[in-house]
Amino acid sequence: MLGIVFTEFAEMVEDRFSPDILDDVLETPGLKSGGAFTSVGYYDHTDMIKMVVALSKHVDLPVDALVAAFGEHLFTKLVTKYPALVETCDNTLDFLETVDSTVHKEVLKLYPQAELPSFACERISPDSLIMRYQSKRPFSQLALGLMRGSANFFEEKLDISFETSENEQGYAAVFEINRLHD
Repeated sequence: MLGIVFTEFAEMVEDRFSPDILDDVLETPGLKSGGAFTSVGYYDHTDMIKMVVALSKHVDLPVDALVAAFGEHLFTKLVTKYPALVETCDNTLDFLETVDSTVHKEVLKLYPQAELPSFACERISPDSLIMRYQSKRPFSQLALGLMRGSANFFEEKLDISFETSENEQGYAAVFEINRLHD
């Protein structure tokens, strides 16, 4: 996984919980990186899983909720660092349709060794989108958080439901995303 994911996770833990909790999480036994990360490095995704599990135990919150919250945090940080990712979009669903075709291409320019998940989109209506997620890693909750983060950015409300599964390529999820109107 990209180092920026790890460094942003550390920042979120420190900001939302405390520097002491971050220290405890970074000292999780069995981390292949030894708990040291740089934003330009590449690290084993199992280190992230171990750290989220450790954080869950420290703060008594479910792992899935923490991963989704991290996705929201990560979206905010990425769009701040790389505003061009959202420049051409006026709303969340239009943006989500560009993840594979535009966003991931830009990520690969910056991080050519990145192994990114894939997203196939099917627009059901102007307010409804199906996204099919496929990844070698079990991070559909991270994708959910990134989707929520994009809705926050575009100041929209979404109803997102999804089902996960495993297959020969790894982990899959089908997200049904509906834009809500007041």
